[in-house]
Amino acid sequence: MSEQTDTRELVRSRYAQAAATVLAGSTGSCCDPTAAVGEAGTAAIGKQPLQVDERRGAALYDPDQTGALPDEAVLASLGCGNPTMIADLHPGERVLDLGSGGGIDVLLSARRVGHTGFVYGVDMTTEMLQLA
Repeated sequence: MSEQTDTRELVRSRYAQAAATVLAGSTGSCCDPTAAVGEAGTAAIGKQPLQVDERRGAALYDPDQTGALPDEAVLASLGCGNPTMIADLHPGERVLDLGSGGGIDVLLSARRVGHTGFVYGVDMTTEMLQLA
């Protein structure tokens, strides 16, 4: 395989693993097993707490934004930014989220474009799409 193919497969595998971890309700960080996680970085699915990496993903969002979202979408967030913070979305607009993962930005964008708008989420992993 080429280096590009190897990198793509590594990324796809890591994201698939994160989604599978969240879907299974397993304990552990979905992003980085060595990350230090505090109380704000845990959520419970079933009886086992799952943790999110404080340096990326859901930690980049205001808890007021993510509080009403499904725990699974928040826990599977592996993003490196918060595009909904800078996007000036209005009712009726259409949004395309490439690399949508578990759907955190899709859900937040859908709130802003309302029932007259539409949000599309596209991801490279079947596992993330199942989670979303």
